[in-house]
Amino acid sequence: MHERLKQARKDLRLTQEFVAKHMGMARTTIVAIEAGKRDVTAEELAAFSELYGIPMEEIIHGKPTDAGKVAMFARTFSELSDVDQNEIISLMRFKKRYKESLHV
Repeated sequence: MHERLKQARKDLRLTQEFVAKHMGMARTTIVAIEAGKRDVTAEELAAFSELYGIPMEEIIHGKPTDAGKVAMFARTFSELSDVDQNEIISLMRFKKRYKESLHV
């Protein structure tokens, strides 16, 4: 789990200092968690999940669930401008048509 937390932070390009400040922890605590030298409480796990936009189950087990992917997409998508949302919808339609054309 500690490796998944570390990778999630890096994927979001967040510093340990930023995460520590957001979580109300010392940076050394984040270092210890990511190194596997300190366990994470249930409350901390929930806070990491919210901050990183990853379901707790995925942090614990490492397997993205379809529900988790959909929830993360919906959360992120709703924060985009209308122009960006329309661009993504167009890209999704294009990708679907393209894949369908490969299977004809």
